[in-house]
Amino acid sequence: MRQRSRQRLLQAMLELVEERGYEATTLADITQRAGSARGLVSYYFSGKRALLQSAVHRLMNQQLAAALEREPRTEDGQEILARAIDAILGLTQTHTTLMRTHMASILQEEGFIQCPEQQRLAALLRESVVRWGAVEPEEEYRLLRALLMGATVALLLPGAPMPMPRLRAELFQRYGLAWSAGSPPPDTEEYAITPAARGPVR
Repeated sequence: MRQRSRQRLLQAMLELVEERGYEATTLADITQRAGSARGLVSYYFSGKRALLQSAVHRLMNQQLAAALEREPRTEDGQEILARAIDAILGLTQTHTTLMRTHMASILQEEGFIQCPEQQRLAALLRESVVRWGAVEPEEEYRLLRALLMGATVALLLPGAPMPMPRLRAELFQRYGLAWSAGSPPPDTEEYAITPAARGPVR
């Protein structure tokens, strides 16, 4: 029951930020939407910003898990990493307001807020680089996380966004992934770059 209450708060946060924006969303709004008592927010989270980060990390790990598990299932490490990259980049298009708000929150002084949702997301990304073949998975995970964060900021930069296929091409070249792997955007073959021959970082 406690886990369901927590999940309802996270889902309510996502819905309200997408509908109204972060500043216009209050904790009272969130608890009302979730059908929860006001005290549960402070029980589970240190504040609204922590609730936002947990909610977006939950969305990210749900999207990533779905991409990794979709049919046809695969054990191919390059396909797995391609799906992981596409899942995270794709959120900037399907949940633009949430991702922009999330990145702005992370770039504040407190940075990442550790929570179960962030830890599950980290585990999925780490497992993706392991299956890709990284010899030093923890270092490669941190680099992939940094590259994805940088690409997300570039995609969401108001007034001067980078094209998603171009950033995808750079990431795929860095990891030696074929353009056809994962979920390539339609009609974007002109962005394809010949994958690097090096494969996993040794």
